Amino acid sequence: MKNITVLISGASIAGPALAYWLIRYGCAVTVVERAPSLRPGGQAVDFKGEAQLSVLRRMGILEEVRRHQTGGTDQDIVDAEGRRLAVLPGEFTGGDVEILRGDLSALLYERTAGRCEYVFGDSITSLTETADGVHVTFERGAPRTFDLVVGADGIHSNVRRLAFGPESDYVRFLGYHYALADLGAGLGTGMYNEPGRMVSLGGPSSPVFFVFASPPIDYDRYDVEAQRRILADAYRGAGWRVPEILTRLPHARELYLDSISRVHIDRYASGRVVLLGDAAYGNTLGGFGTGMAVVGAYVLAGELALAGGDHRAGFRGYEELLRGYAKVTRKGDAGAFLAPSTRGRIRMRNWMFRRRLMFALMVKLTDRFATDIELKDYPSLVAASAAR
Repeated sequence: MKNITVLISGASIAGPALAYWLIRYGCAVTVVERAPSLRPGGQAVDFKGEAQLSVLRRMGILEEVRRHQTGGTDQDIVDAEGRRLAVLPGEFTGGDVEILRGDLSALLYERTAGRCEYVFGDSITSLTETADGVHVTFERGAPRTFDLVVGADGIHSNVRRLAFGPESDYVRFLGYHYALADLGAGLGTGMYNEPGRMVSLGGPSSPVFFVFASPPIDYDRYDVEAQRRILADAYRGAGWRVPEILTRLPHARELYLDSISRVHIDRYASGRVVLLGDAAYGNTLGGFGTGMAVVGAYVLAGELALAGGDHRAGFRGYEELLRGYAKVTRKGDAGAFLAPSTRGRIRMRNWMFRRRLMFALMVKLTDRFATDIELKDYPSLVAASAAR
């Protein structure tokens, strides 16, 4: 695929993972990211099952991911007095290997930055498809033309909006918001629920994790002060250690708040533009996003390479394989599970974690979804095709 130029929007996980494979197959890749730099820290993300682990292995980063491994420990679910009610098992939340999102992003960036172009602090403003490419304008940079454009820019994808239509056509709000706040050490551990609210302390290296029920909230996702006010209002009057947590909120070193939403879209490609990861099959906190994004990047690049850069055939092969694998993201509501709406539902969820057989069945089900794809050995197939 030499001389094929590809613009990827998004430098978190899916974008750099795709860049890795496209570079390997000969493409000239540019990654544009609205943020001024890579975001450090963030929530823990995990990989489950042999399909996801094999892609990390083929990228040569599996052992590095394991060296950065976090989590994997049980967490007490407690009442307002701090008494244990149930235990959230580490293997349920941590998969086979867990790593902070920022650490994984940095690993992928390190393996691609020297071989492709990264543009931080900029964003796409328009996409105009021509007979032989996509003309792209940017907020700050000069206009350029690329052979292909990939939206790897999350549930609130800018590329999807520009190429497919408004977010409201494809993203369904599920009635909850979540937040991550780096509030420093000394808060301990534990997960606490009230109807429609959850707060989780994962230890000194983990951000405080909030999930709360709410109607849609109209706010600027880049306005940190507005996010602090929303979070403080949502948890006003809560018990346990929440008042202490809220006193630290004005001094949070990092804060991120977003809706819990699900993407519903009937196609991943439009002409020379294609969606990857959460932009195409996102389900916030659903437990499959990162692994599915990395597998999707492997498949998208591989199908394009096998098609000799023919985007129509490559995109079609990618969608045929990923549509079935991503079906799990079209169900499930993490907000309702993490912050049940009534005390009775909280008790029912806690009861489930106290039943080993029930827990074992849940883990088995998630493992089945995570491995429900037959991966081709694209590097070998592409090499064999080039040798003929």
